[in-house]
Amino acid sequence: MSMVQKTIEGAVALVELQRPPVNALSGDLAAELSSVFNECRDPAIRAVVVTGRPHFAAGADIKGFQESFDAGADGKLAPSVADAVADLEALEKPTIAAVHGFALGGGLELAMGADFRYLAEDARVGQPEINLGIIPGAGGTQRLPRLIGFQAAKELVYSGRHVEPSEALDLGIADRVHPANEVLDRAMADAAEWAKGPTLALAAAKRALAGGWGAPLQEGLSVEAEAFATAFGTADAREGVAAFIEKRTPEFKGN
Repeated sequence: MSMVQKTIEGAVALVELQRPPVNALSGDLAAELSSVFNECRDPAIRAVVVTGRPHFAAGADIKGFQESFDAGADGKLAPSVADAVADLEALEKPTIAAVHGFALGGGLELAMGADFRYLAEDARVGQPEINLGIIPGAGGTQRLPRLIGFQAAKELVYSGRHVEPSEALDLGIADRVHPANEVLDRAMADAAEWAKGPTLALAAAKRALAGGWGAPLQEGLSVEAEAFATAFGTADAREGVAAFIEKRTPEFKGN
């Protein structure tokens, strides 16, 4: 039975984890997520929302860790989850994680693969792996400091504590906080607006921002120049310039 459901609304793909009761991230679920995220490369899909209910993803499947210990395998689960996170992050279109309930451990790592995180007021996020005698293994020690700063990330990883939405917003983990019964609708509505935009220019902006982040200035400027040239050559760039000159709203086609 499928553990991931993908539905299309207009040009937005909604990807929903469906592994009751808490969407624990097993190797099989991670592999299915990777497959679905790769399907979302389809140019007809111009934005993606990822969610899970009643919990986004409460973390890795701890039973899977025990099976790895018993089999003498070291950390086989983490790479598969890391691959799913990377596949989400690599999508060249806007992505939003709509977080209900728990997004802990691998769940938060998955959410950090999205461009934006919208948290429900009942959400709790964190990297509690230290309480199991391990550390984040799907990008948590690398993406979290880039998102909220080194010292704040260190404290969360060392303590393993759960973070409430108001603090998550202050730290920069969350981009928006909404009532639980509204968060998915808000994410879908915003994704639909992104989907009306110049998709290839948004992809170029995403590449420039990610490729230049933390790089020396000249290297970052080179990444930006290449991305700008790509965007400048699109039909949407011609439409955007024409619409500006003609004082009308542009009609971007995503090409």
